[in-house]
Amino acid sequence: MTRRQKRMLLLAVLAAGLAGATALMLSAFEENLLYFYDPTQVAAGEVPPGARFRVGGLVEAGSVQREAGSLRVRFVVADCANRLAVEYTGILPDLFREGQGIVVHGRLDGQGVFQADEVLAKHDENYMPPEVVASLNKSPGQPCMPVRMRKSP
Repeated sequence: MTRRQKRMLLLAVLAAGLAGATALMLSAFEENLLYFYDPTQVAAGEVPPGARFRVGGLVEAGSVQREAGSLRVRFVVADCANRLAVEYTGILPDLFREGQGIVVHGRLDGQGVFQADEVLAKHDENYMPPEVVASLNKSPGQPCMPVRMRKSP
């Protein structure tokens, strides 16, 4: 093998290693991305099957059901147009309540119920995550934003 062939082989091995490392890094990056969807996008089937994602909206009034003797909670997250049933097992944040804007992380199960592994209700009662505000303002017609969250004209 000539000296030139050895250099070319070394460059080829380095390029293959760099390509492999880049592929692994992009794969890990893609797995850790959590895309945000609103209940309307989930109802429209825009979520890839089996994907872990975030969904946000308002906790529908009268929808919170706690299972006796466990930390299992069922509730409905809604935007102006659609509703999504959510199940969560764990301790809910202090600011979680009906009518509150929340974001939940998890996956859809086979029955179309969102199995949450994390529930976020951030900051104070006057704060709503920007994704949820954008989702609630998307629908034309009557606003469904809670009265305390609406800005006066």
